[in-house]
Amino acid sequence: MTNSPALTPSEAVHPALTPSEVDAYARRAVVASCLGYAVDGFDLLILSFILVPLSAALQLTPPEAGSLITWTLIGAVAGGFLAGPLSDRYGRVRVLSWTILWFAGFTGLCALAQSYWDLLAYRTVAGIGLGGEFGIGMALAAEAWPAHKRARATSYVALGWQAGVLTAGLVTTALIPYIGWRGMFLVGVLPALVAFGVRYYLREPALFVAATKQEWINPFSVLFADRDATRATAGIAIMTSAQNFGYYGMMIWLPAYLSSQLGFSLTRSALWISSTIAGGALGMCLFGQLADRVGRKPLFIAFQAGAMAMAFIYPQVKDPTTLLLVGAITGVFLSGMIGGYGALIAESYPTRGRATALNVLFNIGRGVGGFGPMVVGLFANPYAAQTIADGMATAALWEFHPACVRFGVNRFGSTRP
Repeated sequence: MTNSPALTPSEAVHPALTPSEVDAYARRAVVASCLGYAVDGFDLLILSFILVPLSAALQLTPPEAGSLITWTLIGAVAGGFLAGPLSDRYGRVRVLSWTILWFAGFTGLCALAQSYWDLLAYRTVAGIGLGGEFGIGMALAAEAWPAHKRARATSYVALGWQAGVLTAGLVTTALIPYIGWRGMFLVGVLPALVAFGVRYYLREPALFVAATKQEWINPFSVLFADRDATRATAGIAIMTSAQNFGYYGMMIWLPAYLSSQLGFSLTRSALWISSTIAGGALGMCLFGQLADRVGRKPLFIAFQAGAMAMAFIYPQVKDPTTLLLVGAITGVFLSGMIGGYGALIAESYPTRGRATALNVLFNIGRGVGGFGPMVVGLFANPYAAQTIADGMATAALWEFHPACVRFGVNRFGSTRP
C-alpha cells in the first residue's frame, strides 16, 4: 500500500529491552486485550441469558427483544468510528481503558430501565464503548507479536469473548434467582475494574510509539489509500457482516430456542450453550494455529462454509445428548474465524490507521450483524421452537460468501510489521 510506514520488524523491539522482556510484554498485551474483550462478551451476552424474564417484565414483543442487541451493535458502529481514530492518535492502552469503563457503566444503567425505550437508549449508548474494544485490543496484540505468530495472538485475544460469554452464562444461572434481571445488569459493572489493571500494568507497544514519530495521517484514509486497500476494505466489510449476522442471529436466541424446543430450564440451557462456547474456543485456537501455517484465505472459506452447514443442522437435532456434540461443532465454525479478523485487518493497513481499520471494519459487520436477532425475532411466534429455528436458519444464509473472501483476503499471510 502506498502510505504504509517504512518500519521493519526489528523496530517493534525497544532497544532498552531484552528478548525475554519483549516476550513478557507480548504476553501481557494479549492478556490485557483478552480481558477487555471478555468484558464485551460478559456484558453483552448477559442480555441473552435474561431475555425471557426481561421480556416478560417489560412486556416486550420478540422483535423488540431482538432489537436490544441490534441497537447495541449499531451503537458499536459509532463507537468503532470514534475509538479507532482516538486510539491511533492517543494510544492503544489509554483508549482501551476508556471504552471498557464506558461499556460497563452504561450496562449498569440498564438496571434502572422502566420501559423498552429507556432500556433501548442505555443499550445503544453502551454500544459505543463496545465498539472500541475489539479493534484496539486486536491492534495492541498484533503490534506486540511477530508477524509469523500474529494470527495466533489475535485468536488468543478472541478467546476472551468466549470466556466472557461462558462466565455470563454461569454467573447468570447462579445469581438470577436471587437478584433478578436488574441485578444481573449491575453485575455487569464489575468487570470495569479490568480497565484500571490495563492502565497500570501495560504501556504502549513500541511499534505504535515508533509510528507516532512519523508524520500524522488521517487514519480513515488508509481504508481507501489505493486500489488494493479499497478492494480489501469492501471485501472485509462484507465478510465481517456475514459472520456477525449468523453469529448473533443464533447465539442471542439459543436460550429461548432450547427452552421452547426441549423444555430446558435456564440452568440446563446454560450447560448446552456452554458446549457451543467451548467449541468456539477450540475453533479459535485451531484457526489461529492453522492460519499462521497454511494461510488466511482457505481457513476463512472452510469455516464460513462449516458455519452455514451447522446452523441448518443444529435445529434438526432433538436428542439432548447429541445436541451437546453438535453444539460444540457448531461453535467451532461459528466463532472460530473471529480471531482471524484481527490478524487479517492488522496486516492490511499501516500502523497509524490500524486501530481505525480494525474498529471500522469489524463494527460495520457488527452493525449489519445486529439485525440477525431482529430477523429471528420477526420469524418467532412468541418463542415457539420451530419459528425460532427457521429464523436461525435464515440468519445462517449470510454465513457463506466466497466472493467476499476472494476480494477481502488476497494473500496467504503478511509480513507487514
